[in-house]
Amino acid sequence: MIEEINFKNRETGCIETEKVYGGNWLSFIYGTPLGKLSLWAAIQRSWFSKWYGRKMDSIKSKEKILPFISEFNLDENEFLKKSSEFESFNDFFSRELKENARPINQSVDSVVFPADGRHIGIQNLSKVERIFVKGQKFDLDALFQSEELAKGYKGGSMVISRLCPVDYHRFHFPISGTASESKLINGSLFSVNPIALRKNIGIFWQNKRYLSFIRNSAVGNVACFLVGATCVGSVKISAQVPAQVKKGEEMGYFRFGGSSVLTLYEKGTIKLAGDLLDSTASGMELYAKMGEPLGEKI
Repeated sequence: MIEEINFKNRETGCIETEKVYGGNWLSFIYGTPLGKLSLWAAIQRSWFSKWYGRKMDSIKSKEKILPFISEFNLDENEFLKKSSEFESFNDFFSRELKENARPINQSVDSVVFPADGRHIGIQNLSKVERIFVKGQKFDLDALFQSEELAKGYKGGSMVISRLCPVDYHRFHFPISGTASESKLINGSLFSVNPIALRKNIGIFWQNKRYLSFIRNSAVGNVACFLVGATCVGSVKISAQVPAQVKKGEEMGYFRFGGSSVLTLYEKGTIKLAGDLLDSTASGMELYAKMGEPLGEKI
């Protein structure tokens, strides 16, 4: 039996229950001895995700698109291409949206969510008491794989943006500035679903991930982690970097699978949004869309 996952919807203000794609499979993998053995033996390995990614690139995978749209009630009016025009499920999964589908908050002081998804916000990382489960510590040194790089973010703020398979899977710059190239930090490919994260928050620093920085004159260096996960065929950086970028510009996209974007801010540089902090304090994620404000510069 799958664990129920509740989140707060910013737009409606209501508490909703997540409809999990592949929920029974996740319950088996993380909730049974045989499933855990399968996880260790194959599912966290890169070859499994590459194999599944190739399946989602096949012409035959197009058969999954319309049932997926119907089951999860996706708004086809947002899509840049018609449903019939996608060449594979992966093509559909990493779909572009029409220009007006995700308005970018234009306040000069705002910092925006880099992706659609369910978000957690931590104002002060040095005082965090719980992420999903009380007692799980967030290891910044392990996340950066560098004590020196992590040092600037201890006491700073972090937003975890978790993308479900049903979400728009392109990620964008949360702030304007000078963006660096992305550095690959190799690792495993565990699921980033809360079923898995509630058991082990360390997935974020165990998984394969890409790290880049956005230098903003008012905020300093914003660290951005693109975290891979089970069945994510690949992470694609579409932005031409290093370069000057604008808030809301596309940075790249994930291929099939749930994924996460982590953005970290140096101490005393931003104030996170009240509804984001309130939902996090209650142990619940906040659903919000890319381009909506996650906080503002101090």
